[in-house]
Amino acid sequence: MAPKADNTEGIVLNFVNEQNRPLNVQNAADALQKFNLKKAAVQKALDNLCDSGKMSFKEYGKQKIYLARQDQFDIPDTEELNRMKEENANLQEKLNEQKKAISEVEAEMKSLQSNLTMEEIHARESKLRKEVDEMEKKLIKLREGVTLVSPEERKAIEGLYSEALNQWRRRKRMFRDVWDAITENSPKNPKEFKEELGVEYDEDVDVNFQSFADLIQHGKKHR
Repeated sequence: MAPKADNTEGIVLNFVNEQNRPLNVQNAADALQKFNLKKAAVQKALDNLCDSGKMSFKEYGKQKIYLARQDQFDIPDTEELNRMKEENANLQEKLNEQKKAISEVEAEMKSLQSNLTMEEIHARESKLRKEVDEMEKKLIKLREGVTLVSPEERKAIEGLYSEALNQWRRRKRMFRDVWDAITENSPKNPKEFKEELGVEYDEDVDVNFQSFADLIQHGKKHR
């Protein structure tokens, strides 16, 4: 149920005075929807309030801008304004101090939350002890000369490694063939063209193919 006309004007007047800033009818209607006021009712109330001198308006083209009467407000003098500015500065400083204190408390809470409980510490200690025991057993086997990798597993790994090296060698050769064909008749400087495309050779990233190939021979010597 919509408010009565006189009550509507009271609601609109209170809103305009509280806002104390330029408003158009749409601003007021949007804000006063909570009072179940339609735009037409708000428009009528604004015009009636202006006619009765309780507020004023200015026209900008076809749009009216409504204003609260400023003579109803106490305007502070220069001394009071300076006092208010100083008080505002003090409040801002206190606010910053409170924010800093809150940040410190939050940081301390996060720190406390990140600490392990006694139960978690015991669980982690048990897990670490188990890992240490397993590593010590492996170390003992290594010292005794026990082979931890079977010949079959070693052969399979070497086969995969050799195949990877062959693929590496083959792709290097294919790239070189294509690169030489492109740069042979290109007006661009090959080095500059290479940098422009972001191409990197093995040596550019400190990778030596032969050092990887030698690992196979080194492994065979130590069997």
